[in-house]
Amino acid sequence: MRTLSLLATAGLAVFTIACQSPAADPAAAPEAAPAEVQSPAPVDASAAPMDRAQLLEDMRILAADDMEGRLVATPGSERARAYIISRFDAIGLEMIGESFADEFEFGRPNGWSPTTTGINITGRLRGTGDSARVMVVSAHYDHMGMRGGQTWNGADDNASGVAGLLAVAASFAANPPEHDVIFVAFDAEEHGLQGARAFVASPPVPVETITFNLNLDMLAMSEPRILWAVGTYHYPYLIPIVETVAARSSVDLPMGFDEPTEAPGADWTNATDSGAFHAVGIPFIYLGVDYHPHYHEPTDTYENMTLDFFQDASETVVDFAREADRQLDMIGDASGR
Repeated sequence: MRTLSLLATAGLAVFTIACQSPAADPAAAPEAAPAEVQSPAPVDASAAPMDRAQLLEDMRILAADDMEGRLVATPGSERARAYIISRFDAIGLEMIGESFADEFEFGRPNGWSPTTTGINITGRLRGTGDSARVMVVSAHYDHMGMRGGQTWNGADDNASGVAGLLAVAASFAANPPEHDVIFVAFDAEEHGLQGARAFVASPPVPVETITFNLNLDMLAMSEPRILWAVGTYHYPYLIPIVETVAARSSVDLPMGFDEPTEAPGADWTNATDSGAFHAVGIPFIYLGVDYHPHYHEPTDTYENMTLDFFQDASETVVDFAREADRQLDMIGDASGR
């Protein structure tokens, strides 16, 4: 998240570049489209409670040493992918096509190879309504692999986001959404949002039906218990949704980190996979924590996470997904999608 790490084989240099994605003109925020937001509702009492133990187990497994840091196109990535697919299947997501796995090719500018194969993991739950509008819930599962004999486990970045995605999927499987929801675990985010770029370039449903992206990247480490909602500067009609969820959340849910600025690291608009959706005009909210001492370090391990916060933040994520589904037609009317 927020920087791209290009990892070479042993003996080659490792270096970091800033994320860049084509985006809408940042000169001014768009005007809020006139839209009637539905009145706030309490948390859906018919939804099954989130399985807090399963949430921790999903993050622990994906951040374990045997996943070897989940670097794209490595055995560790393959093991992580097998686990996520097993969870998609157990939850009851349906394949879109013949497999949950969607391959894509991308070039690497470090001379390691002309192209690399990444693999996104995509599943769907059908909605109960007749709307053609679709929500995409996303989180990247790749991380930075191994360096100097150390495993960069990526518990927060982004085993936590994938665990949150699985919690949303389980909630919707138990109590179906109004609209179709696509769940996608992206590969190669750390190499320039490559999985997300491939997805929006060749989506499994018509791109004009994708009305909203809820992206999850780093949910598990926050001593002050703050989960940021990023994206309302660009899509101000989403502010009431954030405020509705924040009012009933057990963690702080402020908005920010999305205004154009020259300050390094202060605008996260294009810093994670939601940037690829923004680039093609799909409204998004990205939920994630701020930088912390374990970010992009080998200390980003399960044991170093603030686990109570992670569970509470993930319950907020599930609530946000349900509220977004409830308001999806409003989002579509406001955005013209």
